[in-house]
Amino acid sequence: MLDLTVNIDKVKMEQICRQQIAERIKEFDADLVFWDSAELRRRTCMSWSTIQATFFFDPRFPKRKVRGKWYYPAQETRAFLEQWLAEY
Repeated sequence: MLDLTVNIDKVKMEQICRQQIAERIKEFDADLVFWDSAELRRRTCMSWSTIQATFFFDPRFPKRKVRGKWYYPAQETRAFLEQWLAEY
């Protein structure tokens, strides 16, 4: 009979898992060129009225209206939201 023992460094394993998750999130975000209003609401966890009351009319907020529908460039919008939250 053969005994096999495996030791796992829990801290290192957690670090590897976090790194892999961060890479997958970055890949997912890179897939989207722009967001629509539904995606903006989903990403911010805010209602449309809250978005309008807080940052929608900020002149720095990147948005484009195409045939009556708002679109937001994904990378620019994410950067703006991170900056906006840091300032809030």
